[in-house]
Amino acid sequence: MRIIATNKKAYTDYIIDETYEAGIVLVGTEVKSLREHGASFKDSFCRVKEGEIWLLNLHIPPYQHGNIYNHDPERPRKLLLHKKEIDRIWSKLKLEGYTVIPTKIYFNNQGKVKVEIAIAKGKKSYDKREEIKKKETQKRIKEYLKYNR
Repeated sequence: MRIIATNKKAYTDYIIDETYEAGIVLVGTEVKSLREHGASFKDSFCRVKEGEIWLLNLHIPPYQHGNIYNHDPERPRKLLLHKKEIDRIWSKLKLEGYTVIPTKIYFNNQGKVKVEIAIAKGKKSYDKREEIKKKETQKRIKEYLKYNR
């Protein structure tokens, strides 16, 4: 598995409940561009529309050697999941505060592009502050134990 890009903001801004691995419908120049440049998750999210899940605002830069058939960098992309998984995601989304976000995009062992999506709930600002405090105390404890043995 070769990771192309990860959504680092997802773990700081959201509480992750469940994750799913989904295929993604791409055109040829998008795959070539992913191999060269990667992707950007800034403001990307997923939406369920007519029984299908669509990935919106994922930026895949245009392929340098592409011609007039080059792709639109931020076009909506369809995600490929089983019907049961889509239904499970849809039932979670009906609950207030939940959203579906992409967390990782990668090539699997067969060379196919996969997207890891997560059902997440947004963190409040006080949750973020608590997490920062926990990390700082863990860091201090680690340093203290390192130098006082």
